[in-house]
Amino acid sequence: MKKIDSFYHNTPEPERSVFLAISNFILSLDGNISTDLKYGMPFFSYKNKMCCYLWKDKKTNEPYFGIVEGNRINHPQLEKGNRSRMKILRVDPNLDIDIETIGEILNSVIALYKDGTIKTK
Repeated sequence: MKKIDSFYHNTPEPERSVFLAISNFILSLDGNISTDLKYGMPFFSYKNKMCCYLWKDKKTNEPYFGIVEGNRINHPQLEKGNRSRMKILRVDPNLDIDIETIGEILNSVIALYKDGTIKTK
């Protein structure tokens, strides 16, 4: 079993289902997106450049979708907190996942790679 698969397998429900649904959605958006386990969490790269990840809040265990270059994205649902570079979108595991919002945010990130704002090489 790959490390990334082991991560999902060992994550309890309902967080597992949230992570798997978001992961499948992210990977379906663009053929240049790949995934791997980095720092103990699922990271997604665009043309081998880290762009987003899935993790959970240490205090609440609430899952979230993180954007590596979040400081470059303005979206009302993204939280910066006291992070200097990254922003997150919290996901309530007891509600339907807002795939539309995740898609909007991720498409904004991908556009930064495509237009050269964020270099991939």
